Parts: sequence; structure tokens; C-alpha cells
Amino acid sequence: MPLYEHVFISRQDLSNAQAEGLVEHFGTVLSDNGGKLVDSEYWGLKTMAYKINKNRKGHYAYLRTDAPAPAVQEMERLMRLHDDVMRVLTIKVDDHAEGPSVQMQKREERGERRERR
Repeated sequence: MPLYEHVFISRQDLSNAQAEGLVEHFGTVLSDNGGKLVDSEYWGLKTMAYKINKNRKGHYAYLRTDAPAPAVQEMERLMRLHDDVMRVLTIKVDDHAEGPSVQMQKREERGERRERR
């Protein structure tokens, strides 16, 4: 099955438990449609670069999935209809990276930055 990575932003007035509950909810939607939630990360409440729906901050969540396209489409459809979800981004990838995402790594664990020219 194809591999996908999803990032979604939920409203700032949710509690951490409610935001993490959304991850579980959408993982269940995916598994009900024949997909599998490989890994999920809750990145926390972060300040955004610009306001979305009058919100300055948002709860960020990251999902790694192994699912057929119809399951992903259904999950995205439900995310877009959900009142608490403000933005969704889905990317198809060739393989999932091992370990935590760059967002969850400590600065010391990250690789060296390349110089811009």
C-alpha cells in the first residue's frame, strides 16, 4: 500500500488531551477503511506565522500512514469537515524515515545545516 505523511493543525482553544484525541479518532477512521496508522506525534501548541480563522496558535499533529488512496481521501474529507481542524497537509512518500521527525528531535541530534549561497 502507498505510504503517506499527514500534518494537521487544530484550534488553539482545545486541551492537549482533546488534540491528541483527534489523532486517535482519525487513526480509527483510517483503520476502518483498510489503512494502518504507522506512527503519530503530537507536536504541541505552536504559534503560527499568520492567523487562520482568527487563531494565532494551533495544535500540530503528525501522522505516518500505510493506507490505500480511498482510505486517505475519506480521512481527509472528515478532517476538512471537522470543526476543530483548521488545516490539513498530506504528502505521499516512498518510505518512512526511522525515528522521530525533525520537529521532535533535539537540536544536538539534528544534522549540520548547509550554508546558503
